[in-house]
Amino acid sequence: MRALPPGARGFILCAVLAAAACVTPALTDSGTPWAAVVLLAVLYLACELVRICPLLGSRVPEGLGSFFPVVLAAVFLLPPAAAALVALPGGLAGTVAQRPVRVRRVWHGAQQAMAAWAAGQVYGLLGGPAALAAGPPATGSGPPAGFPYLLLPAAGAAVTFCLVLAALDGGILAVAERRPAATALRGLPALAPYCVHGLAGLMMAVMWRSPYGLPAALLVLLPMYVSCWVFAQYHREHAAHRATIRALVQAVDIKDRYTRGHSERVGQASAMIARELGMTGARLETVRIAGILHDVGKLGVPTRLLRKDGPLTPQERRIIELHPEYGHEMVRGIDFLGEARCAILHHHERVDGSGYPYGLTGEQIPVLARVVAVADAFDAMTSTRSYSRARPVPTALAELERCAGAQFDPAMVRALTGAIGRHGWHPVVTSDEDLQVISGPAPAGPLPGPGAPAPAPRAGASEDGPGGSGTPGRSPQDRSPADGGSGPMQPTRGAR
Repeated sequence: MRALPPGARGFILCAVLAAAACVTPALTDSGTPWAAVVLLAVLYLACELVRICPLLGSRVPEGLGSFFPVVLAAVFLLPPAAAALVALPGGLAGTVAQRPVRVRRVWHGAQQAMAAWAAGQVYGLLGGPAALAAGPPATGSGPPAGFPYLLLPAAGAAVTFCLVLAALDGGILAVAERRPAATALRGLPALAPYCVHGLAGLMMAVMWRSPYGLPAALLVLLPMYVSCWVFAQYHREHAAHRATIRALVQAVDIKDRYTRGHSERVGQASAMIARELGMTGARLETVRIAGILHDVGKLGVPTRLLRKDGPLTPQERRIIELHPEYGHEMVRGIDFLGEARCAILHHHERVDGSGYPYGLTGEQIPVLARVVAVADAFDAMTSTRSYSRARPVPTALAELERCAGAQFDPAMVRALTGAIGRHGWHPVVTSDEDLQVISGPAPAGPLPGPGAPAPAPRAGASEDGPGGSGTPGRSPQDRSPADGGSGPMQPTRGAR
């Protein structure tokens, strides 16, 4: 969304006009309770601007909706148009990490205003205002007043707030990134957090209407800040997870200097495939981590084999093929990896059963392993190494399609082809200077140019990219077109 297409700009413009229509009645109605509107709007704005919890000394994680209870309290206390007005300042002031910053802020403000207005409408239809006032409905019909009946309209408002936000997010993704509508809407957030926000907002509204008034309502902010502290701890834990993953990847890159940056690129390609398949949230992150850590087992392989100049012997080849099991053993005690551990173990299985370590076939191979296998082979073919030049992306995709059904899952190949067709392939590039600093000088001799034949592979070139587990160290003529030759597909170093 960095460069917004015309459709996305039109969608945002429509959202802004709709938000303006939502708040206009509050601006023109002489009965608008301006004191409450201003107080709640300032309170929400202040909460969104605060990035340090003064009492707890913890940084508030961004983008977690920690202060939506203030907006929902406005939904329960004010008319829908006034509640939409309360949501505007905080939405406009929210932290934005990606460009264009101003457009995104306007979008967030309009989005929250529409969600608050819709939640207020549902709350009113379910008899919420009368129930909160602890009196019978004005028309003599409708749900009984007071608790526990007030929970029903409050829950309806919170769910509506969540669904409107999710629907608008799905819409902007569909028009901005050209995702299918069904795929974009699969990212619906969990309702449970919004129900908790709604309960906190209801507590604030009830205390506001109680004889204790506003001071008691503000006490609800204390558990909200405790919630911020909990979120901050969660954020720190995830930062520690990322540091652990980064350390493992750096260790692999230092040991096997010929594939530096390979892990990050496989993680990127794996995430692209996963998004195309409709994976979101935690599972999408698990796929990305699986791609990044797929070769961590190389830490258990003797360095002399990874850097050997001559062909690998059959015994050395068998040692190399143990790296998925080594990797699985290394990470089996890291609970947060979840499914990623199975992908590390099985990313060299082939759908026809000729892979390793267990010769699984078809659906026996875990889904994440099938994703990583395609991403791994794709990066092996499109990366320049000391022994072969990078193949063009269309050539690599054609090679994957040729092997679909035998080596790779056809659905994963189609997903990668579709994702690259929409978004292109823009991998993270590691500079030669960084490579030399980390891993020592690069091998002597220039890399092959566009018209030069690829040199014979080093021992490390015998890896299971497209072509599976053929004889290591063959000549270029015995390797696949994507690896510099014209013969049957043989392994490439990057996918070992």
